[in-house]
Parts: sequence; structure tokens; C-alpha cells
Amino acid sequence: MNQMKFFRTIHVLFLAFFLLFICTSLYATDQVRYQGKPDLQTHYDQAKFFYNQLKTQKNLGNSRDNWLKGVGNFRRIYLAEPKSDFASSCLFMLGRMYFDMYQRFGEGIDLGEAISYYRDVGSLFPNHRLADDAYYAVGSILLEEVNDPKRAAKSFGRVVSHYPNGDMHTPAVTMLKQLSQQHNIPLPSVMIDSSQLKKLTNVLPVKYWSSDNYTRVVIKASGAVTYREELLEEIGKQPRRLYIDFQNSYIEPRYRSPVPIEDGLLKRVRTGQYSPDTVRVVLDIESISSYKIFSLPDPFRVVIDVKGDRVAAPSQRQSVVARQTTRQSSPRIQIASPQPIRPKVKPPITGVPSQIERRTEGTAVAVAPAQSGSDSPESSVEEKQTVDAVVVLRDHKKSPPHLSSASTRPQKPDTIASSPPISLAQQLGLGVRTIVIDPGHGGKDPGAIAFGMKEKDIVLKVAKSLGTQLVQKYNAKVILTREDDRFLPLEERTAIANTNDADLFISLHVNAHPSPKVSGFETYFLNLSTSEEAMRVAARENATSTHQMSDLQDILSEIMQNSKINESARLAQQVHSSIESGMNSKPYVLKDMGVKQAPFYVLIGAEMPAILIELAFISNPRDAQLLANNQFIEILTQQISDGVLEYINANTAQL
Repeated sequence: MNQMKFFRTIHVLFLAFFLLFICTSLYATDQVRYQGKPDLQTHYDQAKFFYNQLKTQKNLGNSRDNWLKGVGNFRRIYLAEPKSDFASSCLFMLGRMYFDMYQRFGEGIDLGEAISYYRDVGSLFPNHRLADDAYYAVGSILLEEVNDPKRAAKSFGRVVSHYPNGDMHTPAVTMLKQLSQQHNIPLPSVMIDSSQLKKLTNVLPVKYWSSDNYTRVVIKASGAVTYREELLEEIGKQPRRLYIDFQNSYIEPRYRSPVPIEDGLLKRVRTGQYSPDTVRVVLDIESISSYKIFSLPDPFRVVIDVKGDRVAAPSQRQSVVARQTTRQSSPRIQIASPQPIRPKVKPPITGVPSQIERRTEGTAVAVAPAQSGSDSPESSVEEKQTVDAVVVLRDHKKSPPHLSSASTRPQKPDTIASSPPISLAQQLGLGVRTIVIDPGHGGKDPGAIAFGMKEKDIVLKVAKSLGTQLVQKYNAKVILTREDDRFLPLEERTAIANTNDADLFISLHVNAHPSPKVSGFETYFLNLSTSEEAMRVAARENATSTHQMSDLQDILSEIMQNSKINESARLAQQVHSSIESGMNSKPYVLKDMGVKQAPFYVLIGAEMPAILIELAFISNPRDAQLLANNQFIEILTQQISDGVLEYINANTAQL
């Protein structure tokens, strides 16, 4: 009996142990089936089979819950083994399923999930065969569903850059070319042949200077480049715009950001790689009446001068002045009265001004109007009754105009504009309020050097003295293009005058000659040169060659405006005569070299009478000695300032 109980107990324990063993084995087997590769393959195949049923069986696929179940199938496989060979495939399928759900049910959240899962494939498994497919899918979604071609181009660009051997490389290249043509999106550098890149000219960042009625845009390049421009009228939502295409050129991606201007004339400047070998610069226009385009060499740059008829309200002008004050980043120049100079009336001298008005300096903008929320083209633009004709210059080389032979003798001032008719300033009733003085060279450009002196230092000293004379005696507003030893491009100096609405522009230099016997002073205004010596002087000041100067003659023949030539000639005559009358007695005698004309870059595009004075020859021992004498500088600037007043008295309206 006891033995029977014992065997029964043993039997029960055996059965219990056997059942426990079976359950444990089944549980372990189940875990292996879910984690092991052979069984992951089975689960993955089943998940894909269910996905295909959702797509093909209408009744099954119409339920969003069924799609979420399918999503759960792939998610469980991924979470079970996130580092297995199936992990990336599951993420890719999750991206595909969510995109299908978005197309079927229109839920925006599904589109976001699709993009996220596709991106996870590329970021977590960059070396997987589906990585390029995932990035291409993201690009397609961003382009077709989100309507964001720029972000789409980045995804396609990643395919091209990182997966050159992938099956999506060719389609991505095709899409990038289409985006480049349709949306002006630059191609990635890997799509531009390296040998071609070396041959392309680099276009540099755009710079600009702006005021209410004038904007100068300068585009530099690493070398001479052929360009063409076209003005497109407003079409639909596309604004009126002027674009310039630089051929055989390349611009780095960091320089392609739009530059906002919003000065009433231009809205912004956009630069991009239009095609693999063409850079396009687009000026979005708000309101302009005329523009000029020309190029200058050494270094090569294209200059675009835009004029308009925007008239800022008084409150806007006050905000401009305030903005200039707050934006000062470096010293620039003089104190001045806003009142115009009144001819034939000299106000009493009340004392020497403490400083000359400082001008605003920015990275790209010399003067910029303040923005106002209520400002609009309709409220801030007054139409002119007469609009200047649009002048467009193309960069092509014509036969140089015939230069008549000229005597080497100095041209006397009285031979220019003698017994002049009523001047343009008198006809228009204009007065002189602002005078810009430009001390040449500066910074890395010392100018002429001789006898231990540098041109840049001499002319800065003269400019400050002249500015003080004009402020003291004539209550003028005087602006210096530089008041310390800094470099300024020639085109920026003119832009400073234009953006400050200057009425006169005087550029100061000292001359140099291979022969130390040559001495004297001469005064220039901008025009086609009729003298080889004048061409030599202009070439030196322009830091270029006489050959390139002859090419510039053709440009000037189209860009010059007779009114500015005539007024500049009158100003040159008056100032030169004043210097001659005051510097003809010992010990400060200067030889009169005459009034001349030449194509100086610094005078090109000046919207006011502009002259350039070569004060003396630093290469001549006696002239150099005079230039080092402070008393000589004082008398010289006295005579220049007197000449300016004589011009004002003779050529501007009685105010």
C-alpha cells in the first residue's frame, strides 16, 4: 500500500516536471523563433505579405486600423532586433507604409512619419543598400507633396554625393538638373567636372551701396568674364527684374544667399549657380527709372548703377539719419550744416569744427533707408515728368574711337567752357549743400612714393585741411571718403558720393613721373582722353594698363552724360584758376600743367560735377619739399576752397 502511494507520488512529480519542461521548452522555442534570423525572415515575409494584401484587397485596405496593424508588424520586428539585417528594411517599409497611408487617408501626420522613417534609414544605416532609395524617397516627397524644391535638392544631392554606385544615382542626377533649370538651385560640386571647375572664373560676393534714389551694385570676379544682361518686366507674381549671366563662372554655395536691399529701388539681389558653368545675378526691382552696367579691370568687376524716382517722406529721411548714426562702425568724416551754400555770401567764421561729419560704414551698405511698416511703393514714389533713358552697356570690344592728336603743351583753363552759357545748375535752380572729398589710395595702396613720403598720407592731410576750410567758411556739409589709413575700392568712393546725394565730388592725388624734372599741378575731369600723358596719369591712378585704358574709352563713349561733363569742366576750370592765382608767388610756386580730361575710374558714375586734382609731383624734389610743408598745404587748400566757392557763385542759382 505504501509502495503504491510512493509510485503514485513519483508519477505525479514526474508528470509535473515533464509539463514544466515542455512549457519551458516551448517558451524558449518561441523566443528563438522571434529572435533568430530564420524566424525574423519568416515574420518579415509575413509582414510584407500583409502589406501587399492591404494594397490589393480593397475591403482590407480601406480600414486605417488594418494599416496600423501592418505598421505594428514591421515595428515589432525592428524592436526585437534593431541591429539585425532586417532592421533597415523594416524602417524603409515603415516609411513606405506611412506614405501610402497619407495618399490613401490624407492625414498630414502620416506624411511626417514617412519622412522620419526614411531619414532613419539613411542616418542609422548609411551603408545599407536601401539608404540611397530612402534619401531619394525623401526628396520626392519634399518636392511633390511639400513643394519644397530646395530641401528636395539637398536629399537628391546626398544621393549623388554619397552613393555614386547606387541604383538611385542616375534618377537623382536627373532631378537635380531639372531643379537647377526650373528653380535656379545650384548643382552639387560633384556634378561639375573638376577640370571644368579649374577653368571657371569665381564670382565673388555682391556688394552694394544705396540711398533713396540711387543704388550701386558691384560684382567682382577672379578674372575677366563675359556677361550678358536682360531686363524682364513684371509677369504675374514675378517682380520686374534685371539679371546678369556670367558665362564660364562658378560661385561658392556660401555666397549664394539673397542680399536684401529694400531701398525703394531694389528689393534684393539674388545670386545662384544657374547652370554648371553660368552664374546668374538677379536684381528684383521695385521702382527704377534707368540703369547703367559697365565693367572695370584689375580686379575685374561689373558695376550696376540704378537710378530711381523714390522720394522718401521727411519722417523717413529722419529715420535714415538716425539709422546712419546708430550703424557707425568706424570713423568717417565731418560736421556740416544741412543748409545749402548761398553764393556770394560768406557766413562769419564762428570757430573750427571739432570734426568732419562721419559717414556710416557697413559691410555692404554705405547708406540705407530705414524700413517702415507703412512704407510702400505707392505711398513713397513720386513719378517724374521726365524719365532718363535706360542706358545698357554690354561687355563687348569695339574698335577704339579715333583719338585726335593733341599738343603736349598744357591746356589753359580759359580754353575750356570759356564764356559758358547758363549752366545746368542755374537752369534747374540747384544749390550746393554736400561736398564729398576723396583722399586717394589708402591702406594697402600707398599710391606714389618718393623722398620718404607716401601719396596716401599727403592727400589725407590735404583732405582734412580742405574739409575744415569748407565747413568753416562756407557752412558746407563735407564728407570724406576716408579719414584714416584704410583701403577703399575706386567704385566705392563714387558710391559714397552718390548715396549721400553729394553736389560736388573732389578727388585728391599727387602725381609722379619717371623724370624727376617734371613738376606742377593739374586738374582733371572725366571724359575721353586726348593726350597720351593724360592717359598715363589715369592708368596710374586706376592701377591698370594704358592698353586697358584705351578699351575703357569705348565704354565711356556710351556712359558719359554731357551735362555732367560740362559742369565738371566748369568746376575744374574754377578750382584750377584759383590754385594758379594763389600759388604763383615765392616761396610756394607751383607750375601750371593745365586742365585736362581723362577716364578716371573714381569719377565714373558720379551723379554730380566731379574733378580730380593732381596737387604736385612727389617725384620732383622741389614739389616734394612743398608737399611736406604745412604752410604750403594750408595755402593750397585755401585756394581750392576759394575755387569751389567761385564755381558755386558762378554756376548755381541764387538761393
